[in-house]
Amino acid sequence: MNYNFQEIEAKWQKYWANNQTFKASNNSDRPKFYALSMFPYPSGAGLHVGHPLGYIATDIYARYKKHKGFNVLHPMGYDSFGLPAEQYAIQTGQHPAITTETNIKRYREQLDQLGFSFDWSREVRTSDPKYYKWTQWVFIQLFSSWYNKNTDKAEAITDLISIFEKEGNSKVHAASDDDIAVFSAEDWNSFSEKTKQELLLKYRLTYLADTEVNWCPALGTVLANDEIVNGVSERGGHPVIRKKMTQWSMRITAYAQRLLDGLDTIDWPQPLKDSQTNWIGRSEGAQAEFKVQNSESVISVFTTRPDTIFGVSFMTLAPEHELVDQITTPEQKAEVGAYVEATAKRSERDRMADVKTISGAFTGAYAEHPFTKEPIPIWIGDYVLAGYGTGAVMSVPCGDQRDYDFAKHFNIPIPNIFEGIDISEEAFADKEKTIIANSDFLNGLPYKKAVKRAIFELEKLGQGKGKINYRLRDAVFSRQRYWGEPFPVYYVDGMPQMIANEHLPLELPEVEKYLPTETGEPPLGNATVWAWDTEQCTVVNNELINHKTVFPLELNTMPGWAGSSQYFNRYMDAHNSEAIYSQEAIDYWEDVDLYIGGSEHATGHLLYSRFWQKFLFDVGVAPKEEFAKKLINQGMITGTSAFVFKELDSNKLFSKGQKEGKNVIPIHADVSLVNASDELDIEAFKKWQPEYKDAEFILEDGKYIVGREIEKMSKSKYNVVNPDAICQEYGADSLRLYEMFLGPLEQSKPWNTAGITGVHSFLKKLWKLYTTVDESAEPSAENLKTLHKTIKKVEEDIEHFSFNTSVSTFMICVNELTAQKCTSKAILEPLAILVSPYAPHIAEELWERLGHSTSIAEVPFPKFEEKYLVESSKEYPISFNGKMRFTMELPLDMGKEDIEAAVMANEKTQAQLQGRTPKKVIVVPGKIVNIVG
Repeated sequence: MNYNFQEIEAKWQKYWANNQTFKASNNSDRPKFYALSMFPYPSGAGLHVGHPLGYIATDIYARYKKHKGFNVLHPMGYDSFGLPAEQYAIQTGQHPAITTETNIKRYREQLDQLGFSFDWSREVRTSDPKYYKWTQWVFIQLFSSWYNKNTDKAEAITDLISIFEKEGNSKVHAASDDDIAVFSAEDWNSFSEKTKQELLLKYRLTYLADTEVNWCPALGTVLANDEIVNGVSERGGHPVIRKKMTQWSMRITAYAQRLLDGLDTIDWPQPLKDSQTNWIGRSEGAQAEFKVQNSESVISVFTTRPDTIFGVSFMTLAPEHELVDQITTPEQKAEVGAYVEATAKRSERDRMADVKTISGAFTGAYAEHPFTKEPIPIWIGDYVLAGYGTGAVMSVPCGDQRDYDFAKHFNIPIPNIFEGIDISEEAFADKEKTIIANSDFLNGLPYKKAVKRAIFELEKLGQGKGKINYRLRDAVFSRQRYWGEPFPVYYVDGMPQMIANEHLPLELPEVEKYLPTETGEPPLGNATVWAWDTEQCTVVNNELINHKTVFPLELNTMPGWAGSSQYFNRYMDAHNSEAIYSQEAIDYWEDVDLYIGGSEHATGHLLYSRFWQKFLFDVGVAPKEEFAKKLINQGMITGTSAFVFKELDSNKLFSKGQKEGKNVIPIHADVSLVNASDELDIEAFKKWQPEYKDAEFILEDGKYIVGREIEKMSKSKYNVVNPDAICQEYGADSLRLYEMFLGPLEQSKPWNTAGITGVHSFLKKLWKLYTTVDESAEPSAENLKTLHKTIKKVEEDIEHFSFNTSVSTFMICVNELTAQKCTSKAILEPLAILVSPYAPHIAEELWERLGHSTSIAEVPFPKFEEKYLVESSKEYPISFNGKMRFTMELPLDMGKEDIEAAVMANEKTQAQLQGRTPKKVIVVPGKIVNIVG
């Protein structure tokens, strides 16, 4: 009976697909369990061995829960909109839908061969119009809502309009723009329709506004912060600049406090919670207003330390601040303009990270101190960000290091009005230090009281108020791309109107080119059939636009995170065409019980998803405020990269042992060209990189030895290992076990293909154990002990996600049963079930060979019984004059006299004594017997 893993794995993958073994029902008497892995973007490169790590872990747990009697939902789909497919379309002219379909087919083949228990009947693709219909629907709900701070929830915009009609906005406490003037009901009712719509945009949860964005000219699109690495685009490495554009934004800031509070209710990794907490960035302080001299303008600043206001010696605005153009004097225009242009080429992340470079420009304008009325020079500096706070700071050089460095660099006077007192926030964290600040109303006050008094005095002047501020900014929701969800928006008199729900989805049009238009419009500007007929309620030719019944449609598309912000809920009722999901489905599944995915999504997908979930909860669609009870961030599987060493200014490549003392640079080599002894196949390398076909290879002992380094497994580093090759040579079960065996799930660990032979040998040994199975053989006490300690350990390991130690436990168990020559079906049957979540193909085959006709996936998990681990006997060391000579197995409940009698009657004792009578026999029950001669 040979272990033909290829045949076995193909057989059971086909069986699961044909029988829909893992299809979940939305109505079951069994308790529900929803296990979810973050769905992948289907790139053309396919999967490497690092990708399945989290999927395998989720699959083990999902299969285990099914054995435990749960109705398990374990779905999979594709995050199939994205920039890579669009860039490929630009290069080749091939429609992104074709590329995406090809990539998905490749991913599906790879996922299937790994034996995952996915319910494929619920597959979703974010680029499928039947799916993005509901992404568009959520957008419309957000547009139709505002955030009422009194009730602390989203409410219908029609309710807000009713308030305006009856009493104006003076009593409205909303999350809204800051520049809204107070108006009465009479004012509102007299406003034009366009004015009303412009005002409502300042309250809606998704709105149009001029926003500073990360603009990548080479890609022709806006990028999110997490799409920029080291100041350039993650895709292609192109320069990114800051630019002001009219964009759709999501008012995620309305939910800032609830997003913080919700972290206390979910079992997510603490480092991830800390990332979100810091990203949201709650701080308490004051918003102070400084009047600009000889101007109507006012500079608003947020400070956590209003008690330091008498230390302000200059103001600093972000270069993008809207007042910069207005207040800069003619003499300073050229310098300020050049500085603003230079700063636009640096990303916000670079500016935040750069604490060494000091740069800025003087505007020539002055502000007036609220209390002293002294003039304060107004500068601009790139260490101030337009997207944080108000984009302006009151600079206190005797209390803030960056302000101090800036002042010293530009020779701005630094008044030491705090008389040596440490005024840093840390200094006051746990102490009630006293402020001495050249102020009658602050001198001598403890820190906390000084802060309150400063706010009080600012409010008295009408130049400030207490405020809670958040670092979190509203999320830009527009992208200048083709391959994304179209906005269900058309424009009447420049104002956005929503397409009615019953006419969704609004599908992407065909375009000839995927680049922006010659006039700079997004790629949808190339579409010729992209106008909305309000009478026929359909898309029509652009030539029919008359601004009476036919209007232009939005040209931007939604960002990548749009489709992933509610996909977990859509899985609950994936093909419902009448609703985002039915009440029955959402009431049954409620939320995700276990979510496994990468920590890199902490402040992107995972934050935006929580925001959408809370909104959908507010409007009565989602049943829970948080979408996932428990989240685990799997670690990374790293690759062992290979390097050749090229001498600068020559075409010589030095072997690792020959490079010392040479001026060389390391260059990645494809790991497939290197053998287990780190020897490079030189001819294959030359074919792979023709630029080195005439290079001189400096060898050692006749070989070219590469350098090695552990790095992130990545196509760009040529260190990826294809799971197809592993499955072909060792099988999917070996790959699954090995990835778990590498180490704890949450930790990063290096891949070493040579190590997989160990788990493959284990599977062959497991297979051999089932060569002879005796249905009638009674299990021995040793058999039962081995089985039940394995049940106990494996169950504990799965519950604690310690999958690596389970693999070790299986190895010990099989070794012990082999040594015991176990053939009992009563032992081997439950062992197959234990192994099933980890190595499902071999488990299914063994289960069938044990005489079963149904899938092992449907069988209950074995129950641990403590009694089989309770020892009934003791192996006593029998010593003579303190030296152990042999051992005897005796019952644990045997008395002292009986133990002595049994030992003395043993023939080995008699042989040791040779007829002598011992002086005494020392018996310690449960421990030793010592015969003193």
